Amino acid sequence: VLLFVFLVALLKNAIDWASRPPNVWAGKAASIVSAGGDFGGGRSHYHLRQIGVYIDLRFINKPEFFLLAFKPPPKFNDDGDLIDEEAKDKLKQVLLSLRAFTLRLQGKN
Repeated sequence: VLLFVFLVALLKNAIDWASRPPNVWAGKAASIVSAGGDFGGGRSHYHLRQIGVYIDLRFINKPEFFLLAFKPPPKFNDDGDLIDEEAKDKLKQVLLSLRAFTLRLQGKN
């Protein structure tokens, strides 16, 4: 049984159920991004990575993305859209890296 310290029950249950045989997570490419306060995002990254290793996810190592969402300048508009250009660029790099890693895992590089 996994120890889920920082996860809400819904996410914990989804990960638990999907990791039962056959483990649908096994061998899949993954990345973790967070938007939050000072250290919460970092702790969640660390904990999710531990869980992912246990269920056989394959994480990209770089780039990492921690968005300090509550520090100026504003990162989101009133509709919840990401408006910070630097954050958009960093997130784009994460997604491009994840795509390239996924293709390598699938032998399509």
